[in-house]
Amino acid sequence: MGAWTLRRRLVVVVVALVAVVAAAMGTLSTLALRSSLTTQLDEKVVAAHRRTVDGPTFGSAARGGDEVVVPPPPVGGPYRPGQEAGTVTVEQPAGTDPADLAPAQAYTITDDGSSIALDEAQIAQLLALPTGEPVTVTLGGLGSYRALSSTAPSGTTVTALPTASVTSTVTSFVAVEVVVAALALLVAAAAGLVLVRRELRPLDRVVGTANRVARLPLDRGEVVLADRVPARDTDPATEVGQVGAALNKLLGHVELALGARHESESQVRQFVADASHELRTPLASIRGYAELVRRSPDEVPVSALQAMSRVESESERMTALLEDMLLLARLDAGRPLATEPVDLTVLAIDAVTDAHAAGPDHDWRLDLPSEDALEDALVLGDDHRLRQVLANLLSNARLHTPAGTAVTVRVRRSRDQVVLQVADDGPGIPPALRESLFQRFTRGDASRNSATGSTGLGLAIVHAVVTAHAGSITVSSTGNGTTFTVTLPAAPALSRT
Repeated sequence: MGAWTLRRRLVVVVVALVAVVAAAMGTLSTLALRSSLTTQLDEKVVAAHRRTVDGPTFGSAARGGDEVVVPPPPVGGPYRPGQEAGTVTVEQPAGTDPADLAPAQAYTITDDGSSIALDEAQIAQLLALPTGEPVTVTLGGLGSYRALSSTAPSGTTVTALPTASVTSTVTSFVAVEVVVAALALLVAAAAGLVLVRRELRPLDRVVGTANRVARLPLDRGEVVLADRVPARDTDPATEVGQVGAALNKLLGHVELALGARHESESQVRQFVADASHELRTPLASIRGYAELVRRSPDEVPVSALQAMSRVESESERMTALLEDMLLLARLDAGRPLATEPVDLTVLAIDAVTDAHAAGPDHDWRLDLPSEDALEDALVLGDDHRLRQVLANLLSNARLHTPAGTAVTVRVRRSRDQVVLQVADDGPGIPPALRESLFQRFTRGDASRNSATGSTGLGLAIVHAVVTAHAGSITVSSTGNGTTFTVTLPAAPALSRT
């Protein structure tokens, strides 16, 4: 039952309780009925036994001074007034051997009123019964009986009546009980399912609220959790109401926390954007003055020229870093990008050409669709930013793979998407680095020296730009190479004309 729903558990519990109660009531009523019927049968046995002991016997006898003559038994056996069908009677006079009893002294009454003599085994079984109270005995060939035995100076008398009527009555009663119990279980299951479903509707509404909130984009931007559990499902007097009230309280805390986080992020984002924007001007001035010193016609010491060259290169690197940070801040703020048809095949050709010029020691390859399918590589987006995506991926492959590495740029159409892949056969990415590969300022050990010019923002920008285009980017890496896969929505047919 561990994987069962609460609704199913409750219905099963209700049906199980009804079954247990029905079984208990049925058992007790059956036992009570059997006891009552057995008592009634015992009373009949006692009455029949008394008639047998006190009644006239075959022949004649003196009763109250009068001679009572009992007619001889009819053909087929003896006759006893008041004896019913099934009655078993054994009369053993004192000093008589059971084997010498006549048919008139040990017999059973049949349904038509005639009698059948008992055999020796049946007679011996009856004469061996204890005296005093009716007991149950099973006679071979006859069935179960309630028998009463008594002993007097004149001899031993045993009278028995069959228990078939008791057994049949109890069996019929049990059959009726089973049918009634089965119907009761079906009714309980149906009613329990309806009632449990009705009573758990508030819980379903609470779950619906939680699911709607769970589908909200809570990872970025301003979050407003306006959805709440209805007031009718927040009654603290009920368990479901307590859950609903707790969920509303939780959503309130989450909304406040997300609001505070968004405000803090907005302030940081605005600071980064403002700082990046403000630092661009002094950096441009530094670069200009450094270049002016290097080109000065006056004689300048070689060491000063080298220092100015380093100042100029570092200012260029800082400017690139500020541009990247400013771009990320704008993307985080949700500023819209340009939307125009962009042919990824053209971008791939241009990017590989630039990469070959920047890294001639690598083997740059193109894998493009056929000429008839070139138009299928169109997407809607910002041409400049998508070029930056390809440039960053190729730059990442150039900086982090050894010379001679083959880097392949592949463009394919897949249904309503365009897939762009940048694959290399280099040493791969360490497993510890893959989880945080698209986070900001993530750099491998080999890229920490300034010679590479890496800022740790390249892949973060790629991820942000692709996400802003409603696309996705994944990476797979082994010891034999790395593949970055960018998936973007294809441009609608109307955009390609």
